[in-house]
Amino acid sequence: MRKNSYVFNLSIIGLLYFVFGFVTWLNSLLIPFLKTACQLPDAQAYWVTFAFYISYFVMAIPSSWILKKTGFAKGMSLGLFVMALGSVIFIPAALSRNYALFLLGLFAQGMGLALLQTAVNPYVTILGPIESAAKRMSVMGLFNKCAGMIGILLISGVLFTGMDELTARITVLSGAELDAELDNLAHRIIMPYVVMTVLLCFIAFVILLAKLPEVKNEESASESVHGKSIFRIPYLWIGVLSLFLYVGVEVIAIDTLGLYAESQGVSKDVAPKLGTFSLIALTAGYVLGIFLVPKRISQSGALSISAVLGFVFTVLALVTDGMTSIIFIVLLSFAHAMIWPGIWPLAIEKLGSHTATASALLIMAIAGGAVLPLCYGALVDCMGGNRHLPYVILLPCYVVIFYFSVWGHKVGKK
Repeated sequence: MRKNSYVFNLSIIGLLYFVFGFVTWLNSLLIPFLKTACQLPDAQAYWVTFAFYISYFVMAIPSSWILKKTGFAKGMSLGLFVMALGSVIFIPAALSRNYALFLLGLFAQGMGLALLQTAVNPYVTILGPIESAAKRMSVMGLFNKCAGMIGILLISGVLFTGMDELTARITVLSGAELDAELDNLAHRIIMPYVVMTVLLCFIAFVILLAKLPEVKNEESASESVHGKSIFRIPYLWIGVLSLFLYVGVEVIAIDTLGLYAESQGVSKDVAPKLGTFSLIALTAGYVLGIFLVPKRISQSGALSISAVLGFVFTVLALVTDGMTSIIFIVLLSFAHAMIWPGIWPLAIEKLGSHTATASALLIMAIAGGAVLPLCYGALVDCMGGNRHLPYVILLPCYVVIFYFSVWGHKVGKK
């Protein structure tokens, strides 16, 4: 019965990771779609990632307070309902072609996801031995990435069909004719988000009926550093910085790919779908991690290899161009697969009573996905629309992650 309960609980969490992936990776489609529909420059288009990921920073600490009041299971359902609210906002945003409303909807979805992930990530970590936490997170990552692939393939077919011809028409239109064409384009997004709203509400009720157990951290005081102030635990803060940088580079690698591919000569009908290959690369990395960690490679060792691969692939993407460069950007996602499941357990290990607060801090670090893509977009505009050279900002991020994997996760840890 215990084994069946364990499998059931992880299956429910897997469903939630599916939701994370489906909603999160749609940003790679929304950036080029809203850039065209709302006629935006690159720097403004990347406010899509800012609005979505900054909500994690805003909501992480409040999420921990909410979870203390509601418990994990009810908190997860609440998060899903908030995400549904964000999806509803997309309807008036599309009808008015109002970019600010789209950003508000994305912010609301991010708020719901922040609440969900504050509960779910420690759930996965604590449900089994800390030594195999990266393996469990890798399994959850498969749900996340498969959902992202499905979402990109389904929604891109709705949003980008005939986009090359539409773009050609837009360039020769003006005034009311241009507005009408852009309004019709924006309206394409309504039906997918209506369906998403219904499904999110349905899953929220499923979570309530599932009656998931409340997971409590039973780590003893002798095995933790909880006697210290959380501000005096260096390895946690280095982990937070590493996660901030990691989420930034992961979002850049996938969400900038569509526009970068266009700049390298790929058609507007095909370019947005390339994110699927990035998610396939991520999935391949997760599967490899499931078999290798921790039996063949330690969590810290896998993290080190990932950081080195990320650095190397970035350099190769910078010194090549065309499809070769695009392939190396896609391969960055393979390098990224074991970074999240590597950083998270190393950063919260032996924190005892600080675990919930540390989880909230790590969720706040997801704001890296808000900040770094904006920096990339600003560099693109500063370089006269060059979408290639700005990838150089990824290199120092991998250096910091490598430091955490080798030395940083040991600083101050007993």
